[in-house]
Amino acid sequence: MSAPQSLCRDCLRLFPAPQPRCPACGSRRTVNHPELGSLSLAHIDCDAFYASVEKRDRPELKNQPVVVGGGRRGVVSAACYVARLYGVRSAMPMFKALAACPQAVVIRPDMAKYAAVGREIRQMMLARTPLVEPLSIDEAFLDLSGTEALHGGPPAQTLAALALEVERVHRVTVSIGLSYNKSLAKIASDLDKPRGFAVLGRGDAPAFLAKQSVRIIWGVGKALGARLEADGRRTIGDILALDERTLTLRYCQMGRRLFRFARGEDERRVEPNSPTKSISAETTFNEDHRSFEALKAELWPLAETVSRRLKKAELAAANVVLKLKDSDFRTVTRHHRLGDPTQLARLLFEGALPLLQGEADGRRAFRLIGIGTDDLVAGDLADPPSLLDPGRLKVARVERAIDAVREKLGQDAIGRGPSPPRRPERPKPDRED
Repeated sequence: MSAPQSLCRDCLRLFPAPQPRCPACGSRRTVNHPELGSLSLAHIDCDAFYASVEKRDRPELKNQPVVVGGGRRGVVSAACYVARLYGVRSAMPMFKALAACPQAVVIRPDMAKYAAVGREIRQMMLARTPLVEPLSIDEAFLDLSGTEALHGGPPAQTLAALALEVERVHRVTVSIGLSYNKSLAKIASDLDKPRGFAVLGRGDAPAFLAKQSVRIIWGVGKALGARLEADGRRTIGDILALDERTLTLRYCQMGRRLFRFARGEDERRVEPNSPTKSISAETTFNEDHRSFEALKAELWPLAETVSRRLKKAELAAANVVLKLKDSDFRTVTRHHRLGDPTQLARLLFEGALPLLQGEADGRRAFRLIGIGTDDLVAGDLADPPSLLDPGRLKVARVERAIDAVREKLGQDAIGRGPSPPRRPERPKPDRED
């Protein structure tokens, strides 16, 4: 048999020539591509994951618009495809989502449930290949190079079988992008949603990319997309007309990525143990906060959450990031470099407090506050003893004691609120006898 060019996604039969229907089962769910049998790098993305899990658990919502998110002051975490028909999108302010779709069923996020389902789906991926690089709880890259003998067929067939198993076991659907590198696989997974399977090969990627918006390039967000378009570079074809030096001078390091990705070049490998780059937590208020004291009170529990996540991940933070979003949805981020890497909520809180003082001057009202960390290092480097701050050891002992109680009795078992920033204790001079 010649190299397969077509695959039935229902019965998993391979056949050599492109056909609109499967010759074995008659299904129209076929994927056809001349490079189908040779491509092995995939991006898998669960479709409207949070909303799909909620619909799975509440079958009566099957045909209704479902939005997962916070209260009226919050934002949309996920919208099912019925809600998307009304214009509802992820990250949209909830009041706009409800204006667009008043009949939507709004469900508060249950992150523990979503994470549990996501872990089980990831285990299904790992059963196909050890080279799985998670991007979030519901999406990942997979490299299936060299797995043909193990699974008895090309990666495309293995991926289709995985999609069927996820659907059968968890009753949620996934979309698959198959290509020869990560950036194209990610683009492909968005082309045929939901329940899709799209392929971009070496032969068709250049012509396909040239016609696309610059915003399809991975890493081009709202701000850079607007800047590119203001410069007259609306399509990837416009990028292809420029050399690497010109792009780098104009867009710095991102210019190099634009040059490569526009040509379908991406040498990054699938990294199964890619390091965590940041840990954060944020909250959206029911009513805007203007005063420093009100914002400070919201900051402390977020610092505790980030501290808990750092300890669980066995990481320490060398940098604290404050995030604020004002009533006009403008986002402000401020950074503070710590003296030593830390896992302690108190030190994270104290690092963010001066940043908050600099922004919360009463002139603006804020609807969201968040605290994050980056420049992460191994947890065993956290909070070294300091002659300049011997009180740090006491703070660490207190926090670990509280952690132990909460681990045993639950997070609400013991409370601890913010207090004025500590002043480092000065070493006492030796007493003369």
